[in-house]
Amino acid sequence: MAADLVVRGGLVVDGTGAPGRVADVAVTDGVIVEVGRVVGPGRREIDADGAVVTPGFVDLHTHYDGQATWDDSLAPSSSHGVTTVVAGNCGVGFAPVHPGDRELLVEVMEGVEDLPGSILDEGLTWEWTSFPEYLDHLEPRRWDIDLATQVVHSPIRLHVMGRRGADREPATDDDIAAMGRLAAEGIAAGALGFSTSRTANHRTSAGHPIPSLDAARAELVGIADAVGRTDTGVLQVVSDFADFDDEAETLMAMMQASGRPLSFSLAQAGRGGGFRRQLALLDRANAAGLPLRAQVAPRAVGILVGIQATVNPLGRLATYRSLGESMPLADRAAALAAPDRRTALVAELTEAGVRIPLDRLYVLGDPPEYEPPASRSAVALAAAAGIPVVEWLVDALLADDGHALLYLPFLNYVDGNLDAVAEMLAHEHTVPGLGDGGAHVGTICDASFPTTLLTHWCRDREGRRFDLPWAVHQQARATAEAVGLRDRGLIAPGYKADLNVIDFDRLQLQPPRIAFDLPAGGRRLLQGADGYVHTIVSGVETMTDGVPTGAHPGRLVRHHRPDPS
Repeated sequence: MAADLVVRGGLVVDGTGAPGRVADVAVTDGVIVEVGRVVGPGRREIDADGAVVTPGFVDLHTHYDGQATWDDSLAPSSSHGVTTVVAGNCGVGFAPVHPGDRELLVEVMEGVEDLPGSILDEGLTWEWTSFPEYLDHLEPRRWDIDLATQVVHSPIRLHVMGRRGADREPATDDDIAAMGRLAAEGIAAGALGFSTSRTANHRTSAGHPIPSLDAARAELVGIADAVGRTDTGVLQVVSDFADFDDEAETLMAMMQASGRPLSFSLAQAGRGGGFRRQLALLDRANAAGLPLRAQVAPRAVGILVGIQATVNPLGRLATYRSLGESMPLADRAAALAAPDRRTALVAELTEAGVRIPLDRLYVLGDPPEYEPPASRSAVALAAAAGIPVVEWLVDALLADDGHALLYLPFLNYVDGNLDAVAEMLAHEHTVPGLGDGGAHVGTICDASFPTTLLTHWCRDREGRRFDLPWAVHQQARATAEAVGLRDRGLIAPGYKADLNVIDFDRLQLQPPRIAFDLPAGGRRLLQGADGYVHTIVSGVETMTDGVPTGAHPGRLVRHHRPDPS
């Protein structure tokens, strides 16, 4: 019988890490049924001659917890070859929830993940109280890609402890047992795992530390133990490692109590190679039989700066504010660029001071350059132009009719390059992650990390690079395995038919742009890419040359699936 789809003659990079081979891929009922020379015809055929065929990518660190309830497109992730996303990271989300606690959960998400409360207030329906009810609410929804999620710490702490939990009071034994039951209930309902945040950088929009910040080891171990008794699920932690030895012991204790894998966020935060201490922790844990991984961003973690972005250096100036936000952007930029207003802006900004380091602020460019040299910094470009750097900054922000975006990397860019990222990516116990799709909508668009991994690290970078089969394995099979999704990430018979057909020579990030398409007219950064010729989810094409087809085969993924092999 004819297959539903045959992708013919592409260079199949199958996700195992093995070299690519020219082959056909046949798909029936959303499952890969044959890889090799497919003799029979397909009801639909795609000519992939000259293209690379990969598994769909799995992004294990997103925050689509809210967006998934109102949107049928999980963009921007779906524009970058991603066919499965995992939400519920960093211990923040919207379930379980008592009706009286909804506002606080919005404040937590607003502060931690830069999702304005107005968007959440209009977008969330709150047709759930428990975590299983939240999953039941998502179950009938359809998206362009698959969605899985995790149970999150701050909501269950607030749900059990009320004001005591919000105020970060120590949990009692009864509190810990109740939180463990809620976590296990969520896992049993289909969550992939449990996540928590222990970083002081995560604060509510009111400026308060989040409920989970300084939870005691007994609380974390108690919850992990309850998760372990379900005999499934993973653990995810973001931490400052303020007391490295104590935090390492806590992570080890969580894995020992639960018997479950754990991952934490890893980045270069300062000079001196401190991240290597965490790499050594990975080695030590795995040598002891504890499956500890770290999630690594494939480029610097930074923010985008512009007059439409959350960080707008002109936004507090009287001349800028005098025009109002209602004026169309191009008209506003032109008015501000008029000689008298431009002079006023420069004077006001000079007096007020620029609150960002201009020697670390770069022109992003088109195509965007995410490993910019020092010669592209604001300070260097102003010096080359022979003008004060504040004057240069005003002109740069008003460029492109006000759409210009500048790049301010901080984590992973301490040395002015990505050499530390290469070292972290190459470690045997790390996976790419931390793209935060669905969050930080006015400051970053790091959901494009998978495209950076393929283009910058496998083709374009001067210096250390990686081969394409390795990168595809890391972004597809390794990330899927890290969260227990055993049915995807490989091109082999019996596996889910999530595929990309990529013109690798043409693969290229587009510049990020701001759209106003969220609930309440909220803004967000979006970023497309050239070169994804076809993206296929469960055998159905969802993107063609970067344009959505309108198909929505994506489903809620509950629990891990058995490995077809």
